Amino acid sequence: MDVPSPFPTVSPTAKAGPIDPRLQPTPDYGTLGPGSDIAGLGTGNAPAPSRGSGLRSAHLIAAVVGMVAALIVGMTKTHPIWPNSVPSRSSEPVSARDLPQIDRMKPQKQAETLLELAVGHSQGAVEQISSRVDRWNGKVQWNSQIASLTTAALNSNDMRVRESGVEVELAAYGLAKNAASLEFVLKNVDSPDHSQKIWALWALGLMANRGVESERIAGVLADHLKDDDPDSRRWAVEGLAVAGSDQAIQPLLATMHDDSSPMVRERAACSLAESGMFTSEQRMTAVPQLLNYTDDSSLDEQTREWAFQALGDITHQRLPRDSAAWRRWYESAK
Repeated sequence: MDVPSPFPTVSPTAKAGPIDPRLQPTPDYGTLGPGSDIAGLGTGNAPAPSRGSGLRSAHLIAAVVGMVAALIVGMTKTHPIWPNSVPSRSSEPVSARDLPQIDRMKPQKQAETLLELAVGHSQGAVEQISSRVDRWNGKVQWNSQIASLTTAALNSNDMRVRESGVEVELAAYGLAKNAASLEFVLKNVDSPDHSQKIWALWALGLMANRGVESERIAGVLADHLKDDDPDSRRWAVEGLAVAGSDQAIQPLLATMHDDSSPMVRERAACSLAESGMFTSEQRMTAVPQLLNYTDDSSLDEQTREWAFQALGDITHQRLPRDSAAWRRWYESAK
């Protein structure tokens, strides 16, 4: 089932268009809200972040796959979730090595086919996306297929596949990885249009992940962790998570501890544990502070529970919910 794109088509010279309404993500760390399917409404091109199982399922990108449906009034359609929305077609390449067949496809079909192959861990698919994606800019449109595939890619346990998802999202947005595109997005991050603003917070994270002024973007996103609006703070968290830079770890830890919104704290915990684009080594740097949170009497019980959950997801250890046991393990593992 085709679903109108929720986010706007974006280019450095474009004017802000109608925003893609994405349903809010279901928290995977707690019980802060009911489950939700992805629904989209509006026109334009855009990516859809994701939801999965476990912490990874709370993917920020899970978050992006569901963005503020209430912002646009009108008819909505259920957004199919991978893999049901991406059926296998015998007429398409079974391998990224079928280059003659891929070369005959239009850019839209190339992007869809190669990202589907990448999600399925087909050899060579990631490399083919990397070699072609810059030529797709402005030629790939957001549709339900791209939405489902980027959602699946961003929830992959393979970081290279996640990176491919980011690349295809940017291409669908029409955002080149350059200063002109960055300035366009920065102009929208303080937009009075809330839906345009949260799109910009997400897009900034995508660009930072691809090396576009990563430190500057991390600073901008961290500044928006102080916004009065909790939804803006949540999307600043999502942007920092997908940026995946070293500078994002401490702001996320502070947000998990201090933010007044349970949803924002939960998203920060998920981002540190499995969501987003951090490496295993980066996530491990959060462990000492997470250990402190497990017996921090200033924190509510739910946030301490998220700290234990994040420790388990980062370290792959299954220890009792006991701060002393975790500290003993950490000291012995150094």
